[in-house]
Amino acid sequence: MHQKPDIVEILRRTNSGEYCAVKEWDVKRIPRTVRAMLKKYGLEKVLNPEEPVNTDMELADTFFKAGFELALELGMLCEPTERIVKISEDELRSTLKHAPSQLELGFGKDKRVMKSRTPSDPYPMMFGASLGITISEDVWPYYIEGIVRQKEVDLLEGGSLVSVFGLDVMPGTPSETLLGYVQGRRHRELRKQGGREGMPGIGNISAVTEFGQFCYGTKGGFYNNDLSLILFPSELKVNNQTLHKVVHTLAMDGLVFAGSPAMIGGMPGPAEGAVLSCIACALLQYAVLQASVGGGEIYDIRYLSNVNREGLWALSATHQALSRNTHILTHGIANEVSGPGTEEFLYEILVGVAVIAASGASFSTGPRAAGGKLQDYITPLECRFCAEVGHAASGMDLAKVAELAKHFLPKYEAKIKDPDIGKPIQEVWDLRNFKPTPEYHAIYQRVKQEAIDFGVPMDPF
Repeated sequence: MHQKPDIVEILRRTNSGEYCAVKEWDVKRIPRTVRAMLKKYGLEKVLNPEEPVNTDMELADTFFKAGFELALELGMLCEPTERIVKISEDELRSTLKHAPSQLELGFGKDKRVMKSRTPSDPYPMMFGASLGITISEDVWPYYIEGIVRQKEVDLLEGGSLVSVFGLDVMPGTPSETLLGYVQGRRHRELRKQGGREGMPGIGNISAVTEFGQFCYGTKGGFYNNDLSLILFPSELKVNNQTLHKVVHTLAMDGLVFAGSPAMIGGMPGPAEGAVLSCIACALLQYAVLQASVGGGEIYDIRYLSNVNREGLWALSATHQALSRNTHILTHGIANEVSGPGTEEFLYEILVGVAVIAASGASFSTGPRAAGGKLQDYITPLECRFCAEVGHAASGMDLAKVAELAKHFLPKYEAKIKDPDIGKPIQEVWDLRNFKPTPEYHAIYQRVKQEAIDFGVPMDPF
């Protein structure tokens, strides 16, 4: 049997594979192939909006078979060379067989073990906070330490910096390289300062290009057993920036944490098509990008969200398909559109994270407050709530989580198109004392109690 192709072979294929123009890939190859696969497997229009969480495991398994075939049929397109990197069936099966089923992250008393999970698996899904919300330079250290102090949060990612020493950072310039090293060093210092020196980390969320990633695995920067965040273009594409980051991570003997969302309403078409594209992408990134963790992100581009009915269903079907048929360490994100200080934001977290956890994901990061569009619109309180929900909902029965979604969706779904963006961190969080304002804490307590009353087994106050 063929073994997993190494990075040298992947780089060779980026120059020798079948030619396909990027426009041809986006406009014809992806939509046409996805449609054909949906038809072949009888997966067209199987989504019922009245049932926002999939509970049909046979359907999930069919999606996996179709997604696996889609991965073999399409491969991944290298944008700059316009060559397709194809992976054979033997190579893909070997890759999945040898992919890690668990990882030890961090060290000492703060070490965490990420494991492969299945739907309703009682082993808790790990949660990392937050996503790359841009944070003002003066606020950033207080925000990061605030996350570290939330004991429920397993891994630290933190927000993105757009300036360092008052210097605006321009991607691809020396200022980005400087930012990378400063952020890596400060991440380690703030983990220690917050009392969790061995807390696992994710680096580097601020690295738009490969220059910001040079801090990974280097002296004083991110540890090489932190996850190396490597994002790549949708749908099923790679570029030189992505591959630079992969090569550097492997050279540092590090851990590739890869990700790229499939887009409902984009090239794959409807939610069913996005599920197929997401499964194919999840599988291929282990072979092409040498991933240790990743795969399972879906967004609905109509709302910049995935906590609507179509998005939730697609998340559930994708993670059920992957977790039932592989042992890879999948990652999912609930993409909220409301903001800090609003109860809608917490309801979106509750439903989105619960669905991901109960569907078998190994790992989730978040939240993405206000759709991730606004600077300083996030606080450590939501990071804590995400982790609480993720841990507690992991072992819940899928039918119960489906009922949870139907119960809490009406509390926010009417506002998804025009959400309440809430307030910036400075107005709802005491930066120097690391606690929410009384008003916001009361909202958090009320929503959490509603979740407990419904049956989410979170620790009481």
